Amino acid sequence: MNALPIARLQFATTTSLHFLFVLLTLGLVTLVAVMQTRWTLGGKPELLRMTRFWGRLYVINYALGIATGIVMEFQFGLTWTGLSAFAGDVFGAPLAIEALVAFFLESTFLGLWIFGFGRMNKWLHLTLLWLVTLTAYASALFIMLANSFLQNPVGSHAEGGTLRLDDFGALFGNPALAASLPHIVGAAVLTGGFFVVGVSAWHFLKRTPEVEFFRRSMRVGVVAALLGAIFVVNQGFAQFGELRKYQPDKLKDSAVGLPLGLMIVLGFVMLLCALLGALLLIRNRVTKARFLHHLMVAAIPLPFVAAILGWLVRELGRQPWLVWGELRTADAIADVPAGQILFSFIAFSLLFAALAVADWVLMARVAKRGPDPADEPAELPVLSGV
Repeated sequence: MNALPIARLQFATTTSLHFLFVLLTLGLVTLVAVMQTRWTLGGKPELLRMTRFWGRLYVINYALGIATGIVMEFQFGLTWTGLSAFAGDVFGAPLAIEALVAFFLESTFLGLWIFGFGRMNKWLHLTLLWLVTLTAYASALFIMLANSFLQNPVGSHAEGGTLRLDDFGALFGNPALAASLPHIVGAAVLTGGFFVVGVSAWHFLKRTPEVEFFRRSMRVGVVAALLGAIFVVNQGFAQFGELRKYQPDKLKDSAVGLPLGLMIVLGFVMLLCALLGALLLIRNRVTKARFLHHLMVAAIPLPFVAAILGWLVRELGRQPWLVWGELRTADAIADVPAGQILFSFIAFSLLFAALAVADWVLMARVAKRGPDPADEPAELPVLSGV
């Protein structure tokens, strides 16, 4: 039994699933921050209810996403020891900053925000949520720094069989980061927008009495989906120019042809859906167009499918290199029996499947139940009723 394809499939599976949690978390926290900002400035009770409802869904996804991220960390030490030994001095730096600074700050601010509902000044409470949002995107930045280094190992040199860091600042100027990070940000906003629009559309199909609540939610979601779609398409094509600088043969690789083509098609489909929603929003028919509601419920998975395809394009096109031009994937795998890797692959896959099902069940339950009654006290924590 060959251990290499099993190890690659294991990491591809866990990374793809974790990435889905991350995208929705980034997108939802951005929209919740916008909702709470509008409530803080205007004081409309409906906006506070929106903050609480969509905030619950965000927190559920965030909590279960943490568990998937922890599982991924084990694989570097258990399966890919060659990467740590060869490039750990460089690759590990942004990962350490992400875990020790960005993630812990994000978790701290989030805890204060959750239990600060109705217990602190509204401006301070809003500041906490924006700090959660900023640190969440900071985490994405440092993760993309590490991944971009694998794509294009700048700011380092080989010495004694390992890579040494020369210039940490060069990681921020990496061409592999220039267009990919904005592309990820756009994808996150797009995902959050499609999720909010899809859930709101489902409630309209069920003849919800909360017409004003979901009308406002759908307006926020449609705007986010449109902005995110435009950004994703623009930055997606901008990456082609950067790719020619550091991986000129990637776009010619037959392995990435199918996922790349499907991703581009889905990108334009989502852009058309967002444009249609924006048109109906302008005409004030977004709550009445039932065909749009069916379309948007069905379109909820599209950003997730496109995200996995995009990740496959980015990773498959780098093979056979784990660190481009420096370390081959086959040389980075740990010297352990293939049977052990297969066992861990099955165990991790079952764990991720359980977490994904739990996430879907909890979020579906909260989403279907809808927002709290308008007369419910605002002092209740955001997690009440989950």
